[in-house]
Amino acid sequence: MRRWMLAVAMVLALGGSLEAQQRAEPPHAWVFGSWTGGIFPAGETTGARCLGQPTVIFTRDVVLRASALDVVYRQRLVETVTAGPEALEFRFVPAAPQATPFGARLPPDIGFGCPGGPNALRVERRGPDEIVFPDCDEFPSPLKRCVGP
Repeated sequence: MRRWMLAVAMVLALGGSLEAQQRAEPPHAWVFGSWTGGIFPAGETTGARCLGQPTVIFTRDVVLRASALDVVYRQRLVETVTAGPEALEFRFVPAAPQATPFGARLPPDIGFGCPGGPNALRVERRGPDEIVFPDCDEFPSPLKRCVGP
């Protein structure tokens, strides 16, 4: 009887901790959502116009960025995120080269123009709804969060 109770207690304890882990927010949860600006100074941040054409979108597993050379967003799968005070360090899964008439190559705008290369991105929080990608050539301006109507 004791062994059975011990086994049930262990299962409940492990299940409870698993639930807590699933409910815990990832370190980059504060950046989730749609952001405008970055490539250019941020304009309207309220309503459908901003939400319909954001520059960058952060989710739990993917960061999407607008492309100046294509109509589709470049999608980068998040490998790791390290949180610091008011900053995040993203490492992306290395991108696979795409076939072009000139051979297999990475799209020129697959990264963010940052010193760490196309598989790295540092995000710094400047305010409750403003971030920057410091030293990233392709994103010289601050980004502002798109908010609903």
